[in-house]
Amino acid sequence: MKKSQDKTENTMTITIKVEPRSSRSGVAGPYGNGLKVKLTSPPVEGRANRELIEVLAKTYGIAKKDVEIISGRNSKNKVVRLTGINKIKI
Repeated sequence: MKKSQDKTENTMTITIKVEPRSSRSGVAGPYGNGLKVKLTSPPVEGRANRELIEVLAKTYGIAKKDVEIISGRNSKNKVVRLTGINKIKI
């Protein structure tokens, strides 16, 4: 499965499908060419986006400042750029 759309040595871009208002938060697994991420926050006032950044930073062991939502801020389908990563098992 190909998760990344763009991958360099320290940067990876991933397509994300979020599922807000779930009972638990975390990466649920593959979804199409990307990942499905469950979030407990509702999609109100950016809370789900903030939680998504926290979940991805924790999952990939990077700082929250190194997770950037490049498109889809107001959508369940997002494109996220992770920077500062070394070697990630995909």
